[in-house]
Amino acid sequence: MTIQVDIAVLGGGPGGYTAAIRAAQEGKSVAIVERDRVGGTCLHRGCIPSKALLRSAEVYQSLLHADTYGVKVDKSGISLDFGAVQSRKEAAVDQLYRGLQQLMKKHGIQIVHGSGRIVGPSIFSPKSGTLAVELADGETESVVSKQLIIATGSRPRVLPGLEPDGGNVLNSDDALRLESLPASMIIVGGGVIGVEWASMLTDFGVKVTLVETASRILPGEDADVSGALAKALKSRGAVIHTDAVVMPETLDRHSAGIAVDARIGSATVKLEAEKLLVSVGRVANVEGIGLENTDIQVSGGWVKVNGSLQTSEPHIYAIGDVTGGVQLAHAAAHEGIAAVEHILGEKTAPPAAHRIPRCVYSHPETASIGYTEEQARALGHEPKTARLPFAAVAKAIVQGDTQGFVKVVADSTTGDLLGVHIIGAHATELIAEAALAQLVDAVPWEVGASIHPHPSLSEALGEAMLAVDGKSFAF
Repeated sequence: MTIQVDIAVLGGGPGGYTAAIRAAQEGKSVAIVERDRVGGTCLHRGCIPSKALLRSAEVYQSLLHADTYGVKVDKSGISLDFGAVQSRKEAAVDQLYRGLQQLMKKHGIQIVHGSGRIVGPSIFSPKSGTLAVELADGETESVVSKQLIIATGSRPRVLPGLEPDGGNVLNSDDALRLESLPASMIIVGGGVIGVEWASMLTDFGVKVTLVETASRILPGEDADVSGALAKALKSRGAVIHTDAVVMPETLDRHSAGIAVDARIGSATVKLEAEKLLVSVGRVANVEGIGLENTDIQVSGGWVKVNGSLQTSEPHIYAIGDVTGGVQLAHAAAHEGIAAVEHILGEKTAPPAAHRIPRCVYSHPETASIGYTEEQARALGHEPKTARLPFAAVAKAIVQGDTQGFVKVVADSTTGDLLGVHIIGAHATELIAEAALAQLVDAVPWEVGASIHPHPSLSEALGEAMLAVDGKSFAF
């Protein structure tokens, strides 16, 4: 059987299904080819399940510290049922998955369940881009389209010598399936995923050791934010080693867990824990999808695209993680929209990397958009900055969480807003206002002049914007 549509999408993650919906809204016939379940890594093995676990960790810690708010709790009666935590996570994923399936039906989007591979020109299409789909029963189905969007995403990177075994050595997919919490965990990699797991496990009472090769955790974020988060994690018991390199050849699996050496500066230190989590980035899913049957170029393991997200075959687009850009669900979704609008003949472009919000759902949360102070200076700007501590904000005091600050980076000559960096409660929500400011090219004083409700955490952002020009009313 052959399915013929206007646009085919290979991969049903956030980028793929958003592209499909946008195309369907414009009356195009669309098919998504997905080997697993629509929703992709984000819904089933990433964003959603991990945030559900982080929320349980937050509630657990809130109960343990309830007396801070005058609420007396018998702490001997507080216990953690990790099986119930996992069940709640699965329920959240299942609810969203059912909703997504209904959304596909509403828009008339065909879902072809199977592994898709690009083949050459067919009798139905003179251009390569036809998909041969291997179905679960071993049969093959063809999907022919005028345009194809590759949205196959990525998977956890493997460190040679530290290959995950699902037992003592885990990747993030394995960690989400844990049936019980380990007593201790070594986390290799202090990027976003590693930091979120370090925060979550620490709050669950797991002894965590975080190892990062760079000089600080979250090395891509503002140094002030990285430093503040490291301090917060250490204050809760996490051990953090930076400028550290794990030596995979020393890995020793034993009855009590694992041991591995790490080179920290000039010293070699033996690290021991019940389990080890490898979190060192992701690699694109480019194998087995038939790229060899096209003229599509792959560089450094990523599919190459132009400014309109077209590959070297103009009728084939690529979006999301597979292109090696900003590896975030919302980035992929907006790229999917941009690709479809380009197909429709609209003058559009994917969002610039520095205008995509970056969020870390640790405790405290961090969020940022734009350039760090260091990046701004490297780009030739003479930055002026301001920091507004949450301790100066009434709502933060009322809520009992005054950790962190809002940092604004602006150009000292033009006044342009270059970056916003937040660490503190609800940072991942507050960053949306800064994203809007970037979209409309607002300068700090304009954001500060907008009325922020009192008391609210949003006042921290407004006051930080005013503080750039020395006009904050908070301090």
